[in-house]
Amino acid sequence: MPSPRTLSPAVAAAGLVGGYAVARWTGKRPLGGVVLGAAGVVAAREWQRVGGRGAAVGLSAAYVAAFAGSHPLAKKVGAWPSVFSVAGGMAAVSWAATRRRG
Repeated sequence: MPSPRTLSPAVAAAGLVGGYAVARWTGKRPLGGVVLGAAGVVAAREWQRVGGRGAAVGLSAAYVAAFAGSHPLAKKVGAWPSVFSVAGGMAAVSWAATRRRG
């Protein structure tokens, strides 16, 4: 079973990619929002458990910013490259903020 330090970055990235994919392929943006939100909640719980409240708040804000930032980026590079870019960035930030220190 993966550790929470590897689980939360994967969940956050999957939420961004999955939310967009569901919205695009079903034509129902609210359904994509449900996927995005559900993954965000799961990731936030792990961020709080592993990194504490401050990490959870900061990473949740970064998750929302990644979602919002993907829209203007998509106008420059295309939808899928934008989604994959912000998902990768979010995974990296999540991993960095929750990795074991010692």
